[in-house]
Formats: sequence, structure tokens, C-alpha cells
Amino acid sequence: MARMLDLVKASAVPANLMQAAARGALTVPPEEMLEILVYLTGNPVFGQEAKITLAGWDPKTALRAASDSKSPQEVLDYLSAPENLRPALLPALLENPAVRVDALVQLAATGSREVALAILASSRACGTVEVLNAVHSNVNLTAEETAQIQIRLHALDADIAAELDEAPAPAGEPHADDDDEEIMQVLTAYEQEHAAEIAAEGNKPFHAIGGVFDEIEDEIEMDGPAPASTPAPANAGQRTAGAAAAPARKVKKSAPVLGERVSTLQKIANLDIKGRIHLALRGSKEDRSILVRDGTKLVALAVLQSPKIGDSEVESFASQKNVLEALLRQIPMHRRFAKNYAVVRNLVFNPRTPLDVSLGLMKHMLVNDLRHLSGNKEVSDTIRKLALKMFKQKADSSRKKAD
Repeated sequence: MARMLDLVKASAVPANLMQAAARGALTVPPEEMLEILVYLTGNPVFGQEAKITLAGWDPKTALRAASDSKSPQEVLDYLSAPENLRPALLPALLENPAVRVDALVQLAATGSREVALAILASSRACGTVEVLNAVHSNVNLTAEETAQIQIRLHALDADIAAELDEAPAPAGEPHADDDDEEIMQVLTAYEQEHAAEIAAEGNKPFHAIGGVFDEIEDEIEMDGPAPASTPAPANAGQRTAGAAAAPARKVKKSAPVLGERVSTLQKIANLDIKGRIHLALRGSKEDRSILVRDGTKLVALAVLQSPKIGDSEVESFASQKNVLEALLRQIPMHRRFAKNYAVVRNLVFNPRTPLDVSLGLMKHMLVNDLRHLSGNKEVSDTIRKLALKMFKQKADSSRKKAD
């Protein structure tokens, strides 16, 4: 027998019953009634009444739903949304492992002081770097409280940082010079840490994210690189006119550069994951600029471990939209990069950067950049609103000091 919720979703319920559902007056179990009400909040006719009913819903039933990890995700998403949040349910929602971390991040960053303090009292929230980063940016906390959060963050980051920075020297292996020794140390540590993943994905081919090199990768799929002077292959006519013409336009601009890029891509395309990790750590700037876009996370993150990588490269990576989110999340985990304001700014302005990372970095932004960020339509609405709030506070503080 179909549940009432299924009938409601199928629009198989008469209008009078829909009206009763929006008032919470159906004869169904409380848990199902709650699920029906959440579904109806999106209905253009009955949505407003359903929201009003939910706002006054039985506290005990709502608390059971907020505490139960088996509650429907739609119900948990609704209850944890800032606009629907009931303070009495917050402790249960914070400890419920089924509540999305993204929802907690949004509450941590934009919630009231009471919400922020409840988050700091939650063992689950305080054990999550993303949530702590977000609450650290909450403007409703005192300087002493944010300092305590920073201590907690350092404690959580300690293990990760130790793993990333650890570089035990391989015993008995000769090295040509100090630079090569450092590379080998990092390489050995990285391979040991990710040995299982490398073994599982060792034959996964290279694929550049974002399509930036799609036209050049077409050349890689042939028997060898095809520079501008090489006659078109027999199957060239199967391509679209735009795809066929694009390489020619690039060649007119800089044929040698294109040839070098094709050659580098050809080399990378012939490597397995372990080979690409080796190249990410030991290769050239050109190698890193391509491998950072590798769709395999192990390879892309290895680029950041290279002792040869320069700050200008990371500044560029931080602004790119055609890299893995995992890479953007990892950049500020390196203290050297986190101290570079250009890197921080580029990450916050990059719409692909995970929300919790951007929120955690915003406290370092200069007033003028906060103003520009508040009007940046590429980033999320949460980022824009918080940027505007922080801009006004910092601007007011500067004016008071000037007076």
C-alpha cells in the first residue's frame, strides 16, 4: 500500500486533503507527517502554510527526527537550514552524523552568538576542521573565543601537517645532491602513505580537468604528436569545424609553445599514476602546470609536495577553476602557502574553493578585497553576505580609530 507521502508527491491527493496535510492534520504517523510537511514547503500553493505548521510542530517529534540518523535527509536538511533552525533542536542536529557537514559549516559561519557557542560545545562539530574553520570566522564571537578555536584547529591539523611534512630518508640510497635527496625523501614518504591507493589506481590514465587541453589531448590520442606542419589525420573530418580550427589559431600565436605542450602531454599520457607522481615531484614547472589538473587526486596533490614548486605557481593554482576541489582544500594546509596573501585572496575569490575553506580564510582579507568580494556574483551568496558584513565592521572600526 502506497504511503501518503508517495500519493502527495504523485499529485494523487485531492485539494482538501492537501490543505489538511499542510495543516498537519492527516491521520498518519508523526514521522511521516513531518516528512510530508517538509515536502509541501516547496509547493507554490500550500508551501507557506506548511512552513507555519512546521514552525510550531510538536517539539518531541521534531527532536526525535533531529536526533535520528535514519531520518530522511530532506527533513534533516530542512531542520538544519538557518532560516528554519529551532534552538532547542540545535544540539541534537550538531551531534547527528547524518546532518551534512556543509549545513553545519553554514550555521557556524553565519549563526548568532548562541548558535556559535552551541557549536563550540558540540563534540562532533569541534572534531571537524571544516566546521571549526567556519565558526572561527563568525563575527559574533569574542577575540578570546576565536583564539581558543585557533588552538583547537592547530591540534586537529597537527596530525595532518605531520604526515604531509614528514620526509624520512630512504636507508642506504645514494643521492646526487641535497635537492635530489629532499625530493627522494618526499617521494618515499608520499608513496608509503598512499601505497594502497596507488596500487588500486595504478593504471588509471591521465585526464586533464576542465577541458583546457582538450584540443591538444585529441592529438595525444593519435599515434604521436601532430605539430602544425603535420598533415591532418584521416579522421579529422569527423571533428566539428570549431574543434578542428582551434589548434590552428593557437599555432599562429605561438607554434613552439604549442609543440612543447603537446610533447609534454604526450609524455604524461604514457605514464601510469606512479610515474605521474614521480613527475609531479621531480618534474619541471611545465609538468606541474599540467599535472595539477590531473583528475586523479593522488597526482594533483603530489604537485603541492614538490620541493621545486614556487609561490607564483601556487598563486595561479589557487585561482583556477579547472582543478580538483581537494587540491584547493589542501593548499592552505601548507603553512608556507597559507602565509601568502595572494594565495589566500585567490582561494577566497575562486568559486570552486570549498565553502568552509573560503569562510576560514576570509578573516585574513583586507578591507578593499572584502568590498570587492561582497559584489562578486561568482562566489556563493553566503560568502558575499559575510564579506559585506565583515567589510562594514572593519570599515567602521577604521573610522573609529581615525576619529
